[in-house]
Amino acid sequence: MAIKRDIQYINKDFTQYRAQLINYSQTYFPTTYTDFSETSPGMMFIEQAAYVGDVLSFYIDNQVQETYLQYARQDSNLYDLAYMYGYKPKVTGLSTVDLDFYQQVPAKTTGSNNETVPDYDYALYVPENTTISTRAGSPQNFTIDEPVDFSISNSLDPTTVTVAQITAGQPTYYLLQKTRKAFSGTINQTTTTFTTPEDFGTRIIEGINIAGILDVVDSDGNNWYEVDYLGQDLIFDGIKNTNYNDPNAAVYSNDAPYILQTKQVQNRFTTRFLSPSKLQLQFGVGNPLNTTETIIPNPQNVGLGLPFQQSKLTTAYSPTNFVFTNTYGTSPTNTTLTIRYYTGGGVASNVESGTITNPTTTNITFIKSGLNPTTANTIFASLATSNPIAASGGQDGDTIEEIRQNSISNFSTQLRNVTQDDYLVRALSMPPKFGIISKAWTQKPEADTANTTLDLYVLSSNAQDKLTIASDGLKQNLKTYINEYRMIGDTISIKNAFIINYGVNFEIITYPNFNNNIVLQDCILALQNYFQTDKWQINQPIIVADVMVLLDQINGVQTVKKLEFTNIAGVAKGYSQWAYDMNGANQNGTIFPSLDPSIFELKYPNTDIKGRVVNL
Repeated sequence: MAIKRDIQYINKDFTQYRAQLINYSQTYFPTTYTDFSETSPGMMFIEQAAYVGDVLSFYIDNQVQETYLQYARQDSNLYDLAYMYGYKPKVTGLSTVDLDFYQQVPAKTTGSNNETVPDYDYALYVPENTTISTRAGSPQNFTIDEPVDFSISNSLDPTTVTVAQITAGQPTYYLLQKTRKAFSGTINQTTTTFTTPEDFGTRIIEGINIAGILDVVDSDGNNWYEVDYLGQDLIFDGIKNTNYNDPNAAVYSNDAPYILQTKQVQNRFTTRFLSPSKLQLQFGVGNPLNTTETIIPNPQNVGLGLPFQQSKLTTAYSPTNFVFTNTYGTSPTNTTLTIRYYTGGGVASNVESGTITNPTTTNITFIKSGLNPTTANTIFASLATSNPIAASGGQDGDTIEEIRQNSISNFSTQLRNVTQDDYLVRALSMPPKFGIISKAWTQKPEADTANTTLDLYVLSSNAQDKLTIASDGLKQNLKTYINEYRMIGDTISIKNAFIINYGVNFEIITYPNFNNNIVLQDCILALQNYFQTDKWQINQPIIVADVMVLLDQINGVQTVKKLEFTNIAGVAKGYSQWAYDMNGANQNGTIFPSLDPSIFELKYPNTDIKGRVVNL
């Protein structure tokens, strides 16, 4: 009969394995081997076995540890776990900057009065994706995503014109200036070929500081679109807001330069980082020759009981609750894909002002041909760029701990709008080309007993960065955008918030031996900074005591004798149309906004703040 062996499974390291092996030998082989001295041959084999056990235990423990998001340390495992949680780690963040473009054009005379005007025949055209570099040190590249056409000027794309040179009292050259958003990074390109269809075929791009995909185009010129999941059949797409594209929406082009639409696409792919230097693209599995594939709802993602209507499928619980196809997108076949992607960014791309000055002129051309060669060369040489403010927003990739925390946070919301804060953040996160929501506020109507209706109050900004009512075009874009993230059964009503413009009047007493004008100016500057619109939110009250303390702390102020807030209204005067009783809204030193969501705006700080120095 076989002897039952007592085997322990709690040993984890070399010392424990060694002691257990000696005890095992002494227990079950007491007379077979008795020499357990450090130099004996038997101890050599026991220690070798203990060594192997220790190494295997280490690697098993390590591999188990790497399967948990809280404890994983290896990049590849962390990225895989983040992907499981639905989070895409950030490898690098691109900085953005306002970039000014300048060129000179000769003057010409026109009309019966021989009026001198710029000769726009010499206007330059700077195409999109043009690269502009910093001037010194380790160059940082910046790219514009919209072209610069000096020959046109409108409210959406104004051109600033100034006189650059005067001869004999007449302008001979004019200076044209345009501004474009630029982002740090270089556009790189690679190609890959598909011969036969590949089920969920993948391709990997390797590089340093890969920021994302710009576009993917096949040999036939067809675009391939990046989606969150291959089952996602609809994407957000934007068309230029022009009279040609939509005559009814064109009047809103100032605050909604693009019209947001959903677009059904078959050519799609997903991306995920396998490591900080490897970006994987995964394509679909469908037959590209089958152009009549059936559009079906996926009950696992949409939920049973919904009406089988395409327009209703985007309101389910999942962030991937778009229309699903039976093929999860097509697979590239007999084609070569050209993949353009961004690299760069990081903290190093937050360059100082006045440093982005070296444009790549290879593809820059004149609008017209047949120009005077000498003049054309002079004009071409006049092209210059500069950034009046420093670039900002560039960030290095997520740290290990940031990947952990962001993955957990992302998993909890799953890109859905569940709470009021979710809708607030989503409204403020709409891509800027579809319009910018400057302020937002959410609240549930008192009459909503079912708690499924939400009022979303929004405001936009005009070209002077003053608050204004959001246009119908902007609100329509926002409605389209939010609709793809809302919970089924939620009803979102987008409304205008109210703007309350006001002025500040104050009187102070200064200490002797202080310059009254300097003290007064310091007080005004402090108030201008305190009441900056970007620091104030909808339904935020004015706490008078805080303003009093602010003034009282200004060097040279002995006493704040008077402080009052007055409403300023009237469209003809450039203010909001809504009047408001500031005194009546003052409750124990706190000026509350109206019950209808509203925001206090000090619209013109240079004129709406009035102060004076008085005597005791």
